[in-house]
Amino acid sequence: MLVDRYRGKRLNSPNDVVCASDGAIWFSDPRYGINTDYEGGKQTPELPATLYRFDPRDGNLTVVADDFDGPNGLAFSPDERLLYVAESGAQFAPDPVRHIRVFDVLDGGERLSRGRIFHKITPGFADGFRVDEDGNVWSSASDGVHCIAAEGTKLGEIKTPFLVSNLCFGGRNRSRLFICASHTLYAIYTNQRGAQRP
Repeated sequence: MLVDRYRGKRLNSPNDVVCASDGAIWFSDPRYGINTDYEGGKQTPELPATLYRFDPRDGNLTVVADDFDGPNGLAFSPDERLLYVAESGAQFAPDPVRHIRVFDVLDGGERLSRGRIFHKITPGFADGFRVDEDGNVWSSASDGVHCIAAEGTKLGEIKTPFLVSNLCFGGRNRSRLFICASHTLYAIYTNQRGAQRP
């Protein structure tokens, strides 16, 4: 185990993770896994829903953003100057906030700034996503996978019969998209390659 507490308090339910080229591990810590017994076990939260950066070189865990109802999936742009984070909202709220936010990554990859809305996924909401080498974001949605240009406009969709939770590029040329949808794993070749960061 790398980390399970922040300042002596138990993390909620770490959800998604991305590793930076400097070795730092960025992860979201929403409350989804402890809200009910469905995902992990109902417990009283000790911390707010937060986005963290863990440095394995010195064991330092820092909060990089804490203005979320429910941070979820995350991915860096190819040059690691941007970090995309799914805001899946407080899932039991009557009108939860649900969109993808984007942040500028500053100070050599240690701090975030200028959090702003990048794109709203409809229908449903973003869970996991990945970025291709041109900076397009490939996001999960309730009807499949949405491909979103770097400026935030939707380019196209891959329809699936089940809710998509996460996805990744793989294969010899990083051009095969693997899609996790409910109880099914799909794979499709694309004309894009997954980002290969520095």
